[in-house]
Amino acid sequence: MDKEKYKRLLHKSNRYSHRRLPPIQSGDKVDYRNISLISRFISQQGKILSRRVSKVTLKQQRLITIAIKQARILSLLPFHNNETFFQMKRAQMTPKKKYFKTRKNKKK
Repeated sequence: MDKEKYKRLLHKSNRYSHRRLPPIQSGDKVDYRNISLISRFISQQGKILSRRVSKVTLKQQRLITIAIKQARILSLLPFHNNETFFQMKRAQMTPKKKYFKTRKNKKK
């Protein structure tokens, strides 16, 4: 009986321990020309995401960083935020209000 209980408990605990898929698959090549892969590791501000955030290994992070820097130098990626690469939702952006002062004509 104890052995069966142990097996059931072990089975229950394994059920909830699903591993997330790694962000870089084994077939993906980290290269400066692979913009679709590289852009996953760049924030909306255009910064390179850290290892903790992107969940990659040290070696992969180094390769990603080098590839992003090469792509920026070759003008494949922007150095700063650009709306063509990083689409922000219009609902998130607050519209800027423009206030213009009207001049009154002073007569002497």
